[in-house]
Amino acid sequence: MNKTELIDCIAQDADVPKAIASRALEAALKGIEVALKKGDSVTLVGFGTFTSGSRSERVGRNPRTGASIRIEAAKVPKFRPGKALKDALN
Repeated sequence: MNKTELIDCIAQDADVPKAIASRALEAALKGIEVALKKGDSVTLVGFGTFTSGSRSERVGRNPRTGASIRIEAAKVPKFRPGKALKDALN
């Protein structure tokens, strides 16, 4: 499912126009992004938890030349699924 299909599903299930469903989805995603940038976590009970983690600086290899390169430290998003989501899949 891509973003357009998700918007269609939200619009159909909530019985709202696609434009409103699109704005609602964008607002939700933006809220998650802002919280993660601040270092907060976002917990949607039953669905899962979004958190931000850090990846330390490390040395990697350029696959084309084999030369060592430095990979900078970075913040990365993480998602831990909730029990209800896990149970729904099994």
